[in-house]
Amino acid sequence: MYTEVTINFRGAYDMKQYLYGLTASILFPLLAIQAEGLTIYVTPDGNDAWSGRLEKQNRAGTDGPLASPAGARDAVRRMRTAGTIKGKVEIVFAGGTYQLKEPLILTPEDSGTEKAPVFFKAAKRASPVISGGRKITGFKTDSNGIWSATIPDAGAGKWKFEQLYVNGRFATRARTPDNSYYRIQGMNEKLPKTVFIANPADIAPLRNLSPEQLSDVDVYLYHAWECSIHHIESLNQSSSEVTIAGETPWPIQKWGKNQRYHLENFKDALDEPGEWFLDRDGTLYYKPMPGQDPATSEVIAPAVPCLVRLAGDAGGKRPVENITFDSLGFMYTGNILPPKGHADHQAAVTVGATIEADNARKINIINSSIGCIGNYGIWFHSACRDSRVEKTSIREMGAGGIKIGHGWELNDPNEQQITRNITVNNCIIHKGGRIFRGAIGSWIGHSSDNTITHNDIGDLFYTAVSVGWRWGYAPSVAKRNIIRFNRLHHIGQRVLSDMGGVYTLGPSEGTVVSDNVIHDVYAFDYGGWGLYTDEGSTGIIMENNLVYNVKTGCFHQHYGRENIIRNNIFAFSQNGQIQRSRTEPHLSFTFCKNLVYWNGGPLLTGNWAGDRSNYNMDSNLYCEASGAEIKPAGNDFKAWQAKTNDVHSLIANPLFVDPGKYDFNLKRGSPARKIGFKSFDFNKAGVYGEKDWIKLADEPMPTAKE
Repeated sequence: MYTEVTINFRGAYDMKQYLYGLTASILFPLLAIQAEGLTIYVTPDGNDAWSGRLEKQNRAGTDGPLASPAGARDAVRRMRTAGTIKGKVEIVFAGGTYQLKEPLILTPEDSGTEKAPVFFKAAKRASPVISGGRKITGFKTDSNGIWSATIPDAGAGKWKFEQLYVNGRFATRARTPDNSYYRIQGMNEKLPKTVFIANPADIAPLRNLSPEQLSDVDVYLYHAWECSIHHIESLNQSSSEVTIAGETPWPIQKWGKNQRYHLENFKDALDEPGEWFLDRDGTLYYKPMPGQDPATSEVIAPAVPCLVRLAGDAGGKRPVENITFDSLGFMYTGNILPPKGHADHQAAVTVGATIEADNARKINIINSSIGCIGNYGIWFHSACRDSRVEKTSIREMGAGGIKIGHGWELNDPNEQQITRNITVNNCIIHKGGRIFRGAIGSWIGHSSDNTITHNDIGDLFYTAVSVGWRWGYAPSVAKRNIIRFNRLHHIGQRVLSDMGGVYTLGPSEGTVVSDNVIHDVYAFDYGGWGLYTDEGSTGIIMENNLVYNVKTGCFHQHYGRENIIRNNIFAFSQNGQIQRSRTEPHLSFTFCKNLVYWNGGPLLTGNWAGDRSNYNMDSNLYCEASGAEIKPAGNDFKAWQAKTNDVHSLIANPLFVDPGKYDFNLKRGSPARKIGFKSFDFNKAGVYGEKDWIKLADEPMPTAKE
């Protein structure tokens, strides 16, 4: 409960004791008339018929806090209609869980102003959670240790859920194979492209399923940098031909023979600790992790896909604005696979979010947490401006962390539609892609002038930060985006291919990627890069970044124009250090004043045709730690320099303090200064603030180096 109720009045005095002495029937009209600012209180055991302005235990016993976010919103609306609110509005939540049956929708009428903003905030020392989930209890344990609970309205009934969260973490839907993949054996050219041939042994557990049960099984198809998800339409027992529902983003086996897939959601696959299965009869089964007890474990299933929608007018004239969410938890949302499945070409870009905004201005999400969600965390979609997400953790995600701007649904937004000036600062975005493998930690699409700084983004299966959404050189609005001081790590994990710590697309003049630390980027096949300028990337500066422990290059440019890669430290890529893919008639990039350090393998990979008019390599320092000869693009170094490449570059030990322990500070006397390299403090990358906040960002990560 609250210890104090404070309401601002025209008179400069505290009315607290006087208010306690009035009955609710006298008090409420008095407040409505005299209130300059407004503080409304909400508690899980409140009542939306009450005023929300009093302690529950007042003398009349007939009033107290409200019970829900929607109740608080509606109370404020009534007061606005009456014309009685002239100052800021604070909606203060006590600790506890606020279970939503539908999203909280905020429209222009719920906006604040510059001088009178609206706050949804936690009470002091409280940790309220706005939840889209339902707690499941009543588990029984069988002789094999499997928990089961009957949920009358679940399964094939009214309530369907496809995610489960146990003790604040994603549980794995019953899957086979558990830690590897099946391989497609081939295609039948006489059949539709959505039919593939499986190994008979792999699909043997499906043969005894009814048609209804078979349609519940999901096929996860891995396509290089994405993963599509499909229901099974039919299974030909004799030929082992599997027909999937919906279209795939690319023809099956486009990216190679023996394409990977796995199966989910049938009872025989429930064989590993941490897996679960919901039967059509409403019985939930869970195989517990070691040490888990049904009496003390919290098992929650999602009932809604989204918790908050900020919905300005579609025409763009009236935004939702001047609203802050402070110190709140947003948890337990779900995602239901459509009948035709899900198939994005990149970045799980069509997947929605737990908090969604359209035509929203000056929206702040601070000191908060978002977790156990079946989608993205936040999406500033169309016509959003001047908003920020700060010191907020987003964890245990079906998709990714934050999306900014439009994707393919609007490839050429006009000035009014463009989302811009969104800041994401000092946030932790961990453990994504649990459903949609191709999701991004922080994605910027058709959007400009955004700032992504001091974040810790890790444990994803694709890219950490993606900027731009144009393939080629057509005009793009994704300009002047700033990506600085982020720690981006443990991505790829040998699940997908063709990703980067920072990935860029299209003309992006004014975009700066600097002072980031990027490490542990490992692809399944090709393309685990640190910095990756992909198709048409133009006008980007990448400087003062530390990149190490990646698979196929610390820097790679597929194709682009006039990018500048300077004053970076690149170390320990497994398969070549720097890669270039396409020769073009213009200057693709300038690569200068970089320190490149490795142990085994080539310096350059890819296509290095052309000359200084196509790429400019100069004033770099190269060190192959084993002492092997450095032969750029197959040339001995002097022959390489004779082609006017790296004329002022050096082959020398940069004298790092301890590169084996990833201490890349320079010792005194380092020759790096001879090439004009300027030291930078890579310890500034990542989150900052209280020790507990920094410690949260340092949680253990999965390793996938080998």
